[in-house]
Amino acid sequence: MKPHSLDEYPVHQSPLSMARTSTTDRNFYDRAYFNGHDRSGERFFVSGFGHYPNLGVQDAFATLREGDRQVAVRFSDALDERSTTTKVGAYALEVIEPLERVRLVCEHPDLSFDITWEGSFAAVLEEQHTLMGGPRAILEATRFAQVGTWSGTLAAFGTEHAVDPDLWLGSRDRSWGIRPVGDGDPAGRMADEPTGGHWWTYVPLRFDDYMLMIIVQESPDGTRTLNHATRVWRDGRVEQLGWPRVEVDYVSGTRNPASARIHLTTRNGAPVVVDVEPLTYVALHIGAGYGGDTDWTHGQWMGRDWSLSSTYDLTDPEIAARVPWGTVDFSARATCDGQEGWGMFEHMCFGRHDPSGFSTWTDMAP
Repeated sequence: MKPHSLDEYPVHQSPLSMARTSTTDRNFYDRAYFNGHDRSGERFFVSGFGHYPNLGVQDAFATLREGDRQVAVRFSDALDERSTTTKVGAYALEVIEPLERVRLVCEHPDLSFDITWEGSFAAVLEEQHTLMGGPRAILEATRFAQVGTWSGTLAAFGTEHAVDPDLWLGSRDRSWGIRPVGDGDPAGRMADEPTGGHWWTYVPLRFDDYMLMIIVQESPDGTRTLNHATRVWRDGRVEQLGWPRVEVDYVSGTRNPASARIHLTTRNGAPVVVDVEPLTYVALHIGAGYGGDTDWTHGQWMGRDWSLSSTYDLTDPEIAARVPWGTVDFSARATCDGQEGWGMFEHMCFGRHDPSGFSTWTDMAP
């Protein structure tokens, strides 16, 4: 094996060349995620780029929902060696200023953009994320997150939009570690003894004076397995806000959130109450490659220089029937102490979750 160009720099984390990861786990990944929405609630954009060094794959996706239409473009290629290059097919990610400004470019006839992200507050490092599948950690990752604004141009469905940072807001994260990617592992024992359920809520919100980052993950019996609640102020201060209590009001007959109220607490015991109104959504397993996507999965070997474009009619009963079975990102309007905020309400509720009153996979809200 040859040395890697990064070996010239003092960035090593293990007694290995940077040509290798510190684990041989096939599911090692290194990924960027972005979303953006205008304040109308009519348009919602999600995009991402990933390296999968132990699979020899790199890929990217972008999807835009406008009304009841959604277009998704994906790109995949070989990753022959670890690299700081973040370009695959017609998609490119450029880090202009680390932790501050990032540019995304996509040149595809169905969805194109040249947009620049600018962080509105300092990025926050989240609590380490672990998810067990029986006795094995199937997800063990580190992630930082940030809220900000977008500027540039975006074109889809025959119309070009000016992306004005006064109107286009969003959030992003960078994560790396282990998570299910590529072709699935053999189910083995887990096929006969599944976990039974999973409840997840991820809420980055942007207000005029601060950013909120709220994460809650629970097991079927309601046991909290990930807890994060911080407020990042303009001056960079990070304030911990205790143990979030999330009340989700689901649409009757579904598990789609109609609204949510999140109860937080300052260090001196003062309550902080956040009301969230979910707006337009993108189901990450429909076009974006997350778990359950039938068209393509992150890290999957598709051959060299592969791409796919799909357009979805979200009123199609077959598409609508798939929505409840994956992670769904909602653009969201929020209020806290009389202030209006914007951001995302990401939610997943599979199978049993006792606090929500769901005991089986088919239970829905009354």
